[in-house]
Formats: sequence, structure tokens, C-alpha cells
Amino acid sequence: MPSRPNPLSVPSLIIFDVDGVLVDTRGSFQKTTLETVRLFTGRRVTRAELHRWKNRPGFNDDWKLSHHWVRSLGGDFAYEEVKARFQQIYWGKRNRGNVSREKWLLPRSHLRSLSRFAELAIFTGRTRQELDYTLRRNRVGRYFRSIVTVESVRCGKPDPEGLLQILDGRDPASALYVGDNVDDALAAESARMPFVGVLRIRSEERRQRIARLRRLGALTIFGEISRLLPWLQGVKRPITFVPPPLRTKR
Repeated sequence: MPSRPNPLSVPSLIIFDVDGVLVDTRGSFQKTTLETVRLFTGRRVTRAELHRWKNRPGFNDDWKLSHHWVRSLGGDFAYEEVKARFQQIYWGKRNRGNVSREKWLLPRSHLRSLSRFAELAIFTGRTRQELDYTLRRNRVGRYFRSIVTVESVRCGKPDPEGLLQILDGRDPASALYVGDNVDDALAAESARMPFVGVLRIRSEERRQRIARLRRLGALTIFGEISRLLPWLQGVKRPITFVPPPLRTKR
């Protein structure tokens, strides 16, 4: 029997991805990926190429992406070697590497208001060390009741395991996942959870990814995360969410 459309009301649980949603990573993770690939291959790779990789399912993990990209360009290096150098570039000495270039995108005033709407949570491909550093630096950790990082799941995105952990048996239709890439949308689809996208206006990722996220069922796509609060305040109008059909595993 086909799924029946459901009007979306204000969700009781909002789950955020981090990179590209809550944090601008152009100067941190994105820059580190480009520098890592260039270091191992000698090739001057571009952000447009980076986002073509990120548009492929299974490349939410920047270590994995960097290793596959290096290998695709002829670099015969082990995953652990690429990962170790990536981490050196990202953290630098005394946390003064590319991590210091990160920018938090959602004002604390918005987080306070959102926390009155719903329980807030995070499902990210970051490590706990990376996430804790960012939350402490920006003094926002207290707003998130549940956090799932890469160490907390057996399979990373697009597997929905992290979303299901946070739901803990609750109706997925009562939640909302906010992400920026294909793996986020696929995870929400597998969890049968409403999804909204965030893609910066006039950005390479928006140019490459907006049509794909719409095809994967995004209810809307914001140009910046600060648009989430006013959008939720206007959700009195009916917004149709059609849970995706269950896919038969082969």
C-alpha cells in the first residue's frame, strides 16, 4: 500500500548535521581535504572537484574521500597514512591548524528559540573530539540533548543508524533532519524522516547539489541555517511530507 501524505507540524525533535549546516567548513575540512590531496599527488585540485566527490553517496567521511581521491589520481598510499596527514593539517600545533578557521553559523539566540520549539540533537560524521572542540569553542553544547558521532555507529552515513539511535523508538515523522549533502538526505530517507537542506547561496555545493536534494525529498532548501527558525514559525500552513516507500533489500 503506498504511503499516505502527512502534513508536517512543528517537529518535537530537530536533528542537525554539523559540517556545512552549523559550521562553515570551507576553511577547515574542505581546505584540509584539498591540501591533503595536493600533498600526496602534487595536483592542484579544486573545490568544484571536491563537491563532485561529495555528491556521490558514501563520501560524507573526509578521510575516506581524501584517500579515494588520492588513489584515483595514482597515489599509492595507505588509508592510515592519508588520514594521519589530514589530521596533522586540520589540527596543526596547539589547535592552530585549519580547525581555527571554522566559523559557527547559527546564533545562540536562534538555538535558544529553537530549543523552545523542540528537543535538539546532532548526528554527524565528525569524531567526538572534533565536535566537542567546536561546541566548547562556541559555547553551544548545552543546547543539544543527544549527540551521535562517528564512533557511536557501526556504519556511517548514508546508513540511518545515528538517526534511529536519537529517535529511540519515537515516530520518525515527528522529527526533522537538517543536512547539506546527499548522504544526509539518504539517511533521512532510510529513516523515513522529513529532511530539509542547507546550501549557501551562490555556492559551488548549491549549484551541484540542489536538484539532487530536491529529488531526494527535501521539503525546502535554505540558503543559510538562520532561515530554519522563521520557517518553523510559519509551519502552520500544511507542508506535505510523503514517507518514502520501504525498499526491499536484495
